[in-house]
Amino acid sequence: MTTTGEDHATARGGPWWWTRWRSAVLDTGLAAGSAAECGAEGVRFAHDAGIPAAVGVVFGVLAGSALIVRRKWPIAVVLVSIAITPAQMGYLMGIVGLYTLAASELPRRIIGSLAGMSFLGMLIVMFVRVRQDMQRGTWELGDWFVPFASITTAVGMTAPPVLLGMYVGARRRLMESLRERADSLERELQLLAERAEERAEWARGEERTRIAREMHDVVAHRVSLMVVHAAALQAVARKDPEKAVKNAALVGDMGRQALTELREMLGVLRSGDSRDARERAAVPLVAVGVAAAAAASRAVEDEGAGDGPCLSDVDELLGQSAAAGMAVDLSVEGESRSYAAEIEQTAYRVVQEALTNVHKHAAGAKTHVRLAHRVSEIAMQVENEPPPELASAAAARLPSGGNGLVGMRERVLALGGVFVSGPTDAGGFRVSAVIPAA
Repeated sequence: MTTTGEDHATARGGPWWWTRWRSAVLDTGLAAGSAAECGAEGVRFAHDAGIPAAVGVVFGVLAGSALIVRRKWPIAVVLVSIAITPAQMGYLMGIVGLYTLAASELPRRIIGSLAGMSFLGMLIVMFVRVRQDMQRGTWELGDWFVPFASITTAVGMTAPPVLLGMYVGARRRLMESLRERADSLERELQLLAERAEERAEWARGEERTRIAREMHDVVAHRVSLMVVHAAALQAVARKDPEKAVKNAALVGDMGRQALTELREMLGVLRSGDSRDARERAAVPLVAVGVAAAAAASRAVEDEGAGDGPCLSDVDELLGQSAAAGMAVDLSVEGESRSYAAEIEQTAYRVVQEALTNVHKHAAGAKTHVRLAHRVSEIAMQVENEPPPELASAAAARLPSGGNGLVGMRERVLALGGVFVSGPTDAGGFRVSAVIPAA
């Protein structure tokens, strides 16, 4: 992050109260010039006051040196310059002090009061001095010249430094305000970038989870049926060649369907990756947060797009399981109607995964599938009876990744539904889900 404002001032700090060495050198030079001026004018002051010249010089040097603290105590410098005005010294200190005072952040009433006091003191001193010079015959002008010279000198010694100081102070405060706004904006941009990166990481995690769940749902059911048919083919190959040929044909069909679905899914992933790469190359940093949100919502939109499975395909799904040797029946309550694509896909996937689990863990068990179309929701239940011991002993050993029930729960909960699964009292297993229709 770029260092600005107070951080920048601290990084280039000078001695004592100065923020920069350049400021310290400038103030020291001005204080030396003011001390020299007041020391020189102290000779005349000592002569007029009837004191030793050395005392007047020392007094002038000490008074003029007060200019070195103009940045820390500008009021004190102006008061000193007003105090020594009757001695007709400290003109440089008065001008620089008024400028510093006007450029500071002190209240305007204090600046105005001190500027008025300086103007009044200069006016009185100049009036007296010009009048004395005219009485001595130094100047031969009319009486009008006394007030004119007094007012002109007082205004010239007071107004320009005050106006210039106010302008410089206002400009300095404006620059500091702009620096603060730039720092604030930079911090906000940094925070937005960090939040966008977090949201993008979350979106990538959600996308990976969705892809893993979809891959499991697409592949597990097909492969499970293929394994079941392969086991049946091995058992009847010699006893019933005709049935073996039929089972082999089913295995081939299911393998081709699994490959087709995998190819389609991988094609979508490749096109999605190339599209995301083009978007990342074209989108600036400030739009990362929007892109991350779009990526997160696209995970749901893509799932609802296309020609995915729906409830009308449940009959075909049950037919495939029946062809694999499962005794399965379907009962439908209520009037069938169409739902949103994501709702129908989720309902189909729940039934599909539940049947896959029956093939894996309860081969040969009779299974009951129930669908209920209600006013504001759709309910589904897949319950299998205890598997026969002979069928269970002869069943093909199918591996289980433990992700089926987790994936079903995630799908249903994502739509605001309820998912329950567990063993039944009779020794079987039941999977139930309720999904809002809206």
